Amino acid sequence: MLTLQRSAKVFFQMLFWVPVAVFSLLLVYNTLPYFSFSKDFSFIQERSFLFQKNVYNASFYIHIFAGALCIITALIQFSRYILKKTKAVHRWSGKIYVFVVLFLGAPTGLYMSFFAKGSFWERALFMFMAIFWFTTTFYGLKLIHKKNVLAHKIWMMRSYAMAMTAVTFRVYHIVFYLVGWGHLENYEISLWISVIGNMLFAEYIIYRKSRSYLKSFTIG
Repeated sequence: MLTLQRSAKVFFQMLFWVPVAVFSLLLVYNTLPYFSFSKDFSFIQERSFLFQKNVYNASFYIHIFAGALCIITALIQFSRYILKKTKAVHRWSGKIYVFVVLFLGAPTGLYMSFFAKGSFWERALFMFMAIFWFTTTFYGLKLIHKKNVLAHKIWMMRSYAMAMTAVTFRVYHIVFYLVGWGHLENYEISLWISVIGNMLFAEYIIYRKSRSYLKSFTIG
């Protein structure tokens, strides 16, 4: 019975993590052509007036580099095998993730949010994302320095959920494109669903894990 339950648990974990890993690595792969620094990309062409500014141009490339690096290191962080077998890898990938978020990803994201496509509300949402990403990561760093591992995990889950909006946004965008939604409508809805959905999902996972921890603590 226990073997069956454990097998089912592993199956559902793989059902979640395999698509996450695949879509994450696919996003990283799709960012690589940008580093040819060619201007023949639709995103760059439609915002060519912004790319004439050195600050925006630099922020864009720093941001996509930071995002790709964060996604790769975050996948390492959530590997139980790496955490148990090679803690040094976990620590160093965590340090890279935190540094990249606090000093590269979040600051450039905040700057670029002022020029984001969409209405005032989409720009405000991008600002919130950058600030929330920075804050959750900072708290995760602060708490691990205080040796509060459980709270550290909770805040880093929130940070990772925000980092993963880059992935989930593209998944929703493809789905809604196939349904036949217009470009701007698709963009706005995909953005809001990915942010709110990721945050709610993170809180659900935190709630489930907190209940499991308290239950084991009470039984013990």
